[in-house]
Amino acid sequence: MKSTVLIVDDERNIRRSLDMILVGEGYNVLCAESGAHAVALAEQHRPDAVILDIVLPDLDGIEVLKRIKAQTPDFPVIMISGHGTVQDAVQATRLGAYDFLEKPLSREKVLLTLEHALQTRSLAEENRNLRQEAEARFEMIGDSPVMRAIRDQVGRVAPTSGRVLILGESGTGKELIARAIHRNSKRADGPFIKVNCAAIPEELIESELFGSDRGAFTGAVKTRDGKFLQADGGTLFLDEIGDMSLNVQAKVLRALEQGEFERVGGSQTIRVDVRVLAATNRDLSRLVESGRFREDLYFRLNVVPIFVPPLRERRDDIPPLIGHFVRQYAAENGFRQKIVSGEAMEILCAYAWPGNIRELRNLVERLSIMVNEETIGPSDLPDDLRAARTIARANASAQGKSLRELREQVEKDYIRAILDEHGWNVTQAARELGIERTNLHKKIKFYGIEKE
Repeated sequence: MKSTVLIVDDERNIRRSLDMILVGEGYNVLCAESGAHAVALAEQHRPDAVILDIVLPDLDGIEVLKRIKAQTPDFPVIMISGHGTVQDAVQATRLGAYDFLEKPLSREKVLLTLEHALQTRSLAEENRNLRQEAEARFEMIGDSPVMRAIRDQVGRVAPTSGRVLILGESGTGKELIARAIHRNSKRADGPFIKVNCAAIPEELIESELFGSDRGAFTGAVKTRDGKFLQADGGTLFLDEIGDMSLNVQAKVLRALEQGEFERVGGSQTIRVDVRVLAATNRDLSRLVESGRFREDLYFRLNVVPIFVPPLRERRDDIPPLIGHFVRQYAAENGFRQKIVSGEAMEILCAYAWPGNIRELRNLVERLSIMVNEETIGPSDLPDDLRAARTIARANASAQGKSLRELREQVEKDYIRAILDEHGWNVTQAARELGIERTNLHKKIKFYGIEKE
């Protein structure tokens, strides 16, 4: 697709010359002889780049640059002038101009500058799209009362500089909350650096966090920056901080209190501006009582605690999570989007999910790959999920019943589940139950089981 370039100059010969050059190279060209006309064309046509004279009969080029950048900040604008000064060039650059060219204009210089400007814009758009995709991948899904409360907490704490301690079982989405805090903070344009303290060996965690000087230990062949320095101006997320050794805890505390540290094996003090968020699936207060976690560090981190409940305590979020993962996996892999049947969804919602959202996401991915049909049904689900629903139904109806009644209820529910699983094909259901087909017919009649 051809790029469109807006030429703004009050000299007719300059406009004609640039028009001929750019059209000859395959560009679409728009021309304006005044600042007001240029602003109107830019708003109406959204060109891919602008070549703008600094001296115009109505608005000067600097004012036009301000207005164009206010409309669309990512427009590359190349300023041109026959009477330009260093001060003009500096001001234009500060206002977002891509480059400043002096007249008379060289054909090669114009084409090369324009090509580089368009490449820069293309890379910026690509980075923005990648960032949006990444943010969508880390979106907080769910509209249960618990999730609404967490979003409210995130909205309140994100714009501040307060430290946050995120608590919850593994797989509940603690990292998603940390990323949401960063994304809605004043540091959103800075880096978000994650460190899994449980995944790094104790002897390496210090150099991972603070970096190391050349020769600090065997294998340190060059000076290496740590996560604290990499996160300068942004957010450092210390995941599973309850697994950090006491020695490293002391250095983290100093970095939090004073905003400075030294690399392993180094003597130079490095200052950083980092917001630290921490998360753990352990009870830090108990670790403090047992002497395995520093009390002063605990109080430093636990300024604003956010507790993320397990998935089994917010079952209303399961259907939207499943829908999100189904759509996401289909889009990432070019698959046709699967549909989860009502009965399969009922089973999925009844399951306890000990692995929380991580377990749910992995199962949805597996089903998206392995199920041939467009609809995911009960028979496609793992046995432990189907058995859990049968047990849940039995427990729900167990109160006030004799042992015989309970046994019959469990048998009835199980037979119904197997029949539903096989689409009420009695022969297949009998084979899975390990009984004769005629015997199954008798039990269906005895229990009064009917197809729902």
